[in-house]
Amino acid sequence: MRPPRSVGRGQVVNSPDITSLPPDLRATLIAAWRTNNRVTVSLVEHLPPGLWDVAIPGQPHRTIRMIAAHLHNVRCRWVKTLGREHGIAAPDRVDQRRVGRRQLIAALKRSSEGIEDLLRLGLVSAGHVPPSKGYVWRNLSLDVGHVLTYFIAHEAHHRGQIVMVARQTGHRLPGAVMARLWRWRTDARTRQGDA
Repeated sequence: MRPPRSVGRGQVVNSPDITSLPPDLRATLIAAWRTNNRVTVSLVEHLPPGLWDVAIPGQPHRTIRMIAAHLHNVRCRWVKTLGREHGIAAPDRVDQRRVGRRQLIAALKRSSEGIEDLLRLGLVSAGHVPPSKGYVWRNLSLDVGHVLTYFIAHEAHHRGQIVMVARQTGHRLPGAVMARLWRWRTDARTRQGDA
């Protein structure tokens, strides 16, 4: 352990020595993405049918279906932008106004594999996704940790948006659906059962 360091106002925190961390976190990073994807797919899969085409308050032309489709389409754009030059094929995007639930769930599986391929590319490239000509926005550091965090934060934001819209429009999600948002271990059980 390193000696304690001050973080302000007299608080002291013990900071772990980074050399004590496991040397290979590759499997953990891929597993973290898979957990995120499983949670996203579970939410889409278990949304009550009446909620699928509910309009977003204040945005009457945007629906829950469109938000869910956006998750897949954004993955596809990132895979294309960062991976195409490196041999990673981007899956096809879906029509956000017409995509059905089953079609979207299958599409999310394909785009999840594309994200995994990007992460693997970064992991075998000294921990950084190699630069690409298509990446002009440059708002994201391309080290694998930041790439993974960005993708997960984006999806968590929109999952929360879906939950909020459901509440705002009187379509509160069942407890079992909400519990699935936090079932990060595949062997975890909820109080409502594992339906």
